[in-house]
Amino acid sequence: MKARLAVLAVAVVAAAGCGPAKLRSTVDGTPPPRVMAEFWVEPERGRDLYHGPWGARNAPGAETIFKFKDSTSGGFSPKWDITDPSGREWGVKMGAEAQAEVTASRILWGVGYHQPPNYFLPRARVDNGSQVQHIGPGRFRPSLPELDEKGPWAWRENPFVDTPQYRGLLVLLMMLNSTDLKDDNNSLYELQRPREGARRWYVVRDVGSSLGDTGWTPNRNDIEAFEKAPFVTGIEGGYVTFEDKGRHTSLLERLRPEDVVWTCERLQRLTPRQWRDAFRAGGYDEATTERYLRSLREKIEQGLAFKTGTAGGRR
Repeated sequence: MKARLAVLAVAVVAAAGCGPAKLRSTVDGTPPPRVMAEFWVEPERGRDLYHGPWGARNAPGAETIFKFKDSTSGGFSPKWDITDPSGREWGVKMGAEAQAEVTASRILWGVGYHQPPNYFLPRARVDNGSQVQHIGPGRFRPSLPELDEKGPWAWRENPFVDTPQYRGLLVLLMMLNSTDLKDDNNSLYELQRPREGARRWYVVRDVGSSLGDTGWTPNRNDIEAFEKAPFVTGIEGGYVTFEDKGRHTSLLERLRPEDVVWTCERLQRLTPRQWRDAFRAGGYDEATTERYLRSLREKIEQGLAFKTGTAGGRR
């Protein structure tokens, strides 16, 4: 019995010393503009949040008959690999995350964060070799020669930690209840030629676990859950506290009121058309879109209240 208690005590001490790694910048000082452009750029006014950063020319055809290549069932969403008649390869994510991922991606891009191409189709036709079947709804992501994915990048070790843009991104993800902040959901891309100010992009790519609530197994794409979930719950020791109940809350420990303001000011610049286009891109109907927009406007107002010191919550 004593031996087992000793082993347990060692395990507890070891676990206590295995907390999350500290944030570490991979550059000295503030990233210069050319480096910051790999992560975020000031967006030009009027970005098209319906077709997104890669435009209508790269969207999948609604009447296209794709050919089946492979499928995977690991993770939350089933995924298919297919090709179109031109030979272009597509990755399709189906299920509850499909709509949310496209809309969240559009909002991220709308405020300046790089995004890969992705599009929503309510259904598509796929030839599996023996018959043509219907799949969907799905998020369709084309493989483009000018965009080469090199692998993931780490939230805790990159050139941008402790910049307003980095902290503002975390705030934005909390606003969208996108709390699956695994490094594997991030992608580093190399581009054939400069685009949006850089030839290398640090991208938060897999954002389908959004627009629901938070937790270890959150509801995705769930307007009722989204409406009920709080955003900022207060301030403790000068840092903002969030409702997030996910697995990666330690990333949020050093976010300040000014970081919330930074994000909300940029969201406030999006036009009503851009907001509606972002949700239209994800295939949301008008009634559901209005409910999401009402909740997001409330979060923006709550965030901007930090400018005047009228934000509610613990202090």
